[in-house]
Amino acid sequence: MGHWLHRNIVEPGKLPLLLALAAFVLTFLITRVITRLIRAGKGPFGNVKAGGVHIHHVVPGVVLTVTGGFGAVASARHGFGSAVFAVVFGMGAGLVLDEFALILHLDDVYWSEEGRKSVEVVVLTAALVGLMLAGFSPFGVNDMTQEELRDRGSVISTVGVNFLFALLVLSKGKGRMAIFSVIVPVIGLIGVVRLARPGSFWARRFYRRRPRARARSTLRAYHHDRRWAGPRRRLQDWIGGKPDPVPTLPLERR
Repeated sequence: MGHWLHRNIVEPGKLPLLLALAAFVLTFLITRVITRLIRAGKGPFGNVKAGGVHIHHVVPGVVLTVTGGFGAVASARHGFGSAVFAVVFGMGAGLVLDEFALILHLDDVYWSEEGRKSVEVVVLTAALVGLMLAGFSPFGVNDMTQEELRDRGSVISTVGVNFLFALLVLSKGKGRMAIFSVIVPVIGLIGVVRLARPGSFWARRFYRRRPRARARSTLRAYHHDRRWAGPRRRLQDWIGGKPDPVPTLPLERR
């Protein structure tokens, strides 16, 4: 284990990235545990207030992120300082992205359906950083040989093609696939070949006069969402907690 860690993490200079990822995931998990305890009225924890204002944990998260980011830039690439600032940055990022939905909606939607976006963003971020840590460089440049890497034209063309694939996948309404296609180009190729989601830019532009394509796109999206909506929601509830039920308005008496 020690030999593997030194050869694959320490020697290539990926230790700060590993520390940042570990701090990011642990901070998010610990934060979710604390907020769920506060929600249930258990434990010694409570909301932080100053002058009657509820201080969300995105505030210290921003402070830690800025401190860790600027500290990492100012410090040397290797050494104790870079490791410390990597941990600080990971902790700050975990606190900020845990309340990503609040920033997006500019409202306290932490325990609502909209709050699920925070869990999605955290899982997606951890997965992307994990891919980078495992050796996948953006745009698939790591798949090229040393001779190809010396040829700047090959690198530029590879980046351009993969970026075009990502844009095409995004235009088809597949945001997650577009993000992962930047790291793993074959995902972009799959997304380009498959049908676009209904309502996407691609569907509005190219399926407008193709009723069969529109029907197939709608049917495929329906089956996909029906198949994965339940497992995805259960996973999000297990990680971040189940949202509050939406109150139903009473029917007016006739």
